[in-house]
Amino acid sequence: MTNFIHLHTHSHYSLLDGLSKIDDMVKLAKELEMPAIGITDHGAMYGVIDFYTACVKNGIKPVIGVEVYIANRSRLQKEPHIDNKRYHLTLLAKDNAGYQNLIKLTTAAHLEGYYYKPRIDKELLRARSEGLIALSGCPAGELGRAIKSGNMEKAEAVIREYQEIFGPENYYLEIMHHPDVEFFQEWRSALIELSRKLNIPLVATQDSHYLRPDDAVAHKTLVAISTNTDIGDTAIFSGKGEYHFISTEEALERFKDIPEAVENTAKIAERCNVNLTLGKFIFPDFALEPGKTADQMLDELTLNGARGRGLDQDPEVEKRRQYELEVIKNKNYSPYFLVVADLLRFARESKIYTTVRGSGAGSLVAYLSGITNVNPIEFQLPFERFLNPFRPSAPDFDMDFADNRRQEVIEYAKRKYGADKVAQIGTFGTMMARGAVRDVARATGKPYETGDRIAKLIPMGSQGFPMSIDRAMELEPELKNIYERDSEARQILDIAKKLEGTVRHVSVHAAGVVIAPKPLVEYVPTQFDPKSETNIITQYDMYTVGEDGIGLTKLDFLGIRNLAILENAVHLVKQHRNTDIDIEKIPFDDKKTFAMLAKGETEGLFQLNGEGMTKHLKELKPTTIHDINAMVALYRPGPINNISEYIARKQGRSPIKYFHPKAENFLAKSYGILVYQDDLLFTAMELAGYNWETVDKFRKAVGKKIPVEMAKQHKIFVEGCQTHSGMSEKQAEQVWNLFEPFQGYGFNKAHAACYGRVAYQTAHMKANYSTEYMCAVLTAEAGDTEKIAEIITECQRMGIPVLPPDINSSFKDFTVIKNQQSADQIRFGLLTIKNLGEGVADAVIAERNTVGPYKNLEDFIFRSQSKILNKKSLEALIKCGALDAFGERNMLLFNLENILTCVRDKEKEINSGQTNLFGDAGPALPPLHLVPTNPVQIWEKLMWEKELLGLFVSDHPLNSYQQELKLQNVVQIKDAVSRNGSSVKIGGIITKTQKIITKTGRPMIFSWVEDLTSKIEVVVFPNVLEKNPEAWKENSIIVARGKINDRDGALKLLCDDVKTLASMA
Repeated sequence: MTNFIHLHTHSHYSLLDGLSKIDDMVKLAKELEMPAIGITDHGAMYGVIDFYTACVKNGIKPVIGVEVYIANRSRLQKEPHIDNKRYHLTLLAKDNAGYQNLIKLTTAAHLEGYYYKPRIDKELLRARSEGLIALSGCPAGELGRAIKSGNMEKAEAVIREYQEIFGPENYYLEIMHHPDVEFFQEWRSALIELSRKLNIPLVATQDSHYLRPDDAVAHKTLVAISTNTDIGDTAIFSGKGEYHFISTEEALERFKDIPEAVENTAKIAERCNVNLTLGKFIFPDFALEPGKTADQMLDELTLNGARGRGLDQDPEVEKRRQYELEVIKNKNYSPYFLVVADLLRFARESKIYTTVRGSGAGSLVAYLSGITNVNPIEFQLPFERFLNPFRPSAPDFDMDFADNRRQEVIEYAKRKYGADKVAQIGTFGTMMARGAVRDVARATGKPYETGDRIAKLIPMGSQGFPMSIDRAMELEPELKNIYERDSEARQILDIAKKLEGTVRHVSVHAAGVVIAPKPLVEYVPTQFDPKSETNIITQYDMYTVGEDGIGLTKLDFLGIRNLAILENAVHLVKQHRNTDIDIEKIPFDDKKTFAMLAKGETEGLFQLNGEGMTKHLKELKPTTIHDINAMVALYRPGPINNISEYIARKQGRSPIKYFHPKAENFLAKSYGILVYQDDLLFTAMELAGYNWETVDKFRKAVGKKIPVEMAKQHKIFVEGCQTHSGMSEKQAEQVWNLFEPFQGYGFNKAHAACYGRVAYQTAHMKANYSTEYMCAVLTAEAGDTEKIAEIITECQRMGIPVLPPDINSSFKDFTVIKNQQSADQIRFGLLTIKNLGEGVADAVIAERNTVGPYKNLEDFIFRSQSKILNKKSLEALIKCGALDAFGERNMLLFNLENILTCVRDKEKEINSGQTNLFGDAGPALPPLHLVPTNPVQIWEKLMWEKELLGLFVSDHPLNSYQQELKLQNVVQIKDAVSRNGSSVKIGGIITKTQKIITKTGRPMIFSWVEDLTSKIEVVVFPNVLEKNPEAWKENSIIVARGKINDRDGALKLLCDDVKTLASMA
């Protein structure tokens, strides 16, 4: 029987249009006994490698293609109402040359021709036609449009042009069968007539957008989500047509009048033979010194590094250096180490703070070459966890940089290797369970509250283990119950299940950067970051662009805020104390640092802050960097249960014991407690006889919680313990049970050592250079008013005053103000003021630096420009307190128009040539005469600060109510959140409210209440709201009683009573 081959299919990489997931599509093709299948997503090649791999795995020939958009004129022309017109064309790669041309065409479409859609033109097609087969396209193709217009002469001209471009043997008339869709019948008849008249072969396609007929509603919903409409308004395909993945039998029935069109699908598939080489590592072209190999250069680099670190006479270091170099050499990885070492050399020479995380810190070669600053011998970090003779995967250094300077390292890579050889890696956002439910509810015309109510019943997933709707049904009885009894909820959930996991958008990976030895377009299609017209990203994601796919060198350049904080803090110390600090050489036995941690003063620290971690640190009273590393590793779901015993053993309250005598060899520093993922690996090797080859499979099974692999490894481990260590089955099972908490959550030891190091560095700076460090933290957190409030509270506890902005002492960011008589202070920066642009801040500071401080209001006005200092910015300066030195806020605000008039008069004087910009020629303006008025009330003053700075600075409204709150027996919010399930009473100010209408038509409110310690969401149900609706206005000070609840994964107070103390509304 003739096989029908799908040559025009859209996977879910046809963003928010295709619904078919690649694995499902390929499996269905196999189920239907199709020997080949094509992929032709809209204008991009996002899913090509996944598709190719899935086809090969399932014994199906992959036919790689793209449905491209042809510009109406040139791809470079982008004139409104003219160039938004475009045509569809289906292109398929015959061979590797065709695949390469698809990459180049797709890249050009995005980088050169993008205008509403990624477009190419016929000029490009002529240049890149080799190895391609063209199908004339759907009715939206150029041929289809000519037919629809009734211009058959134009239709024939279109055909001849494409035959000339691709060659007559490589051009087919694409025909479909969707009789319910407007114009299809006429289009189909015309194609058959043209085929017979011009002797051009027809080829049948389905233009599949989903897999099964019952997916049609889900697909329509997906399109409604894309177009921000609901399915009642969506006219996709005129609401008609079937676009599922048809079988050969269906195709033969649909095209029974033209069976040759079905036969031609198989003939085309036979002609398409793309063979990709995947999994072969491709390193950047690193410039070697004349006459030297990469191996020799790495040997020299590490030898010099050993001398520089004073380790060149240590026989243990030399032995391990030689061993690691041999493994690296045999695997041809020396170029990779040189590339990474060079990038980090640039960063450090540029004083960009950096660290490396992950198992790479277990490499002595990395330490000696300057890649890491963690000595793996000192911390007993195994090289083999990173790289060993048996491990097939390539080494992968994860590099962290100060987030405000990360781009500098990327730009360096572009300069060194060529801008066309470096790009950030694209990534795909998918529809997750909760989001899919909300989207489906909206797209099917349901009220927001309906989707939100169902979505909130879905438990939150965890990192690496996203929650699915099916799994949520198993975990949450109420969700299952609502599914079974509520038809509306069932419809939403059924559609959402089909949509979850579907690609929603493309964006930039947070860290991934790829470097190639030749222009990237030789390997991977690229495009612009959707949020930038200059930043280029790959269309293949981190998995398909790297070792699992085409093999390019993938590097992680992650921006870390805490490194920027350290860098800024060190700079501030130099600026204000004239003290140089080398953060990599600070002592790791500083008593002041450990004393601070033992007291739980962790706000603003890396990895060590937060209520739970702080509690454990206070109990632990750490004394060494090893304690810090252990806490970083243990404070994770699962291993967290070992913290109490770790603390007890460290403090001598519990005896140090080992589950087997051999365990002391690798668990001595952790008091016999399993802390790191490496501890599990050494347990398996020492007790069960694994080696570095087999233990890698054990690691993956435990780390990824793969049930089948776990069962297999469980059996191997238990039997191995019996034969290798003489343990009983019961003893082996007891040890295996110790691994359970680490499934999916274990930190490797090298990673903990790297993060522990940075955590300690932040603690050291806070303990020894408090004002500078906290100033750096405030600058880094600018924009997050909630976090700023927490940091200011910590500053107040530490005795560091935080002052409002001041026109004479504020700079752009938070600033340390030296004070000879009392403690140093921190001053708000000008950029923290809402409605004050960067241009105003720059002008104010530049003028102040050039001429000197502003002496009074007249001087400030005299030296300002109206085009910079407008009404909005001047009002912001007054209200936030930046001009307090020149007069009371309300008086200045009352005289605002008078002040602005003076600014404009001064501007006219400058323009007339009577004076210059800085007022050093010509007469000064007469003194300002301000009309007196009453001072601003304290509450209004505080509200101005909240409006413009995001928080109360000079005071807090609650300070006036502390005694009354105390009499009400309220619990501080920071303490209340630890009482899940308990009834508590809190007092605070309402900062935000959201009213909704329930299904029964009654209003309820979600409100945010904050006190001096924290904030919490308060849920006010209709019966409570109706008793006292006036209490729930923003800025009201209330006392609320209710039960703490975390059903949705976020703590809330379910309010049952409220009392109003005051209202600032």
